[in-house]
Amino acid sequence: MIKTVNLTKIFRTDEVETTALNKVTFEVKKGEFVAIMGPSGCGKSTLLNILGLLDNPSNGDYYFSDHEVSKFNERHRAKLRKENIGFVFQNFNLIDELTVFENIELPLIYLGMSSGKRKMRVGEVMDQMQISHRKKHFPLQLSGGQQQRVAVARAIVAEPRLILADEPTGNLDSTHGEEVMTLIENLNQAGTTVIIVTHSQRDAEYAQRIVQLFDGQIITENIKKRFI
Repeated sequence: MIKTVNLTKIFRTDEVETTALNKVTFEVKKGEFVAIMGPSGCGKSTLLNILGLLDNPSNGDYYFSDHEVSKFNERHRAKLRKENIGFVFQNFNLIDELTVFENIELPLIYLGMSSGKRKMRVGEVMDQMQISHRKKHFPLQLSGGQQQRVAVARAIVAEPRLILADEPTGNLDSTHGEEVMTLIENLNQAGTTVIIVTHSQRDAEYAQRIVQLFDGQIITENIKKRFI
């Protein structure tokens, strides 16, 4: 589903050149659950942004469903994103002025889905995430765990092929963190490809494969024994 070849990202200012990714080559198959780990500043979030078509690499190739997409313009990237990828962020990234229902509904509005179909689909996802009783609440009226459930619901409402999660439990206590990781694991078991970036070994244990980054390079890839 995803393949990178010598993926490189260099950030330049007038005085400094920083290599965030250095010839990263790896592959994620359809239906896999992969965790990307490494110390702060190793390139994890940069890699996730490129995989999510939020940024372009400086060099190298990125194949999404056998199409080389690294040179796509923003309009083309945005179309591919909204039709295929759901995002879950550490800080939830919910819109405070919108209700739970309205936050979850947004991706479907961007896709041009009719009002009736949107209402039905959002209802299904809220039931799945067990947050239907909060549909008229605003994000600031929710606990951190509830906000992340809303964020996961928003990420999956358009039935994306790929979920990208950046430190999805970073702002949660251990109990709510486990709940969110179980939700993500269930989505993967239902067929959705999942890639998470995390500092947490506990969260990484939910994945089938753990990729270790250091100084912008992959140093190890470990497949969990039960998946060998």
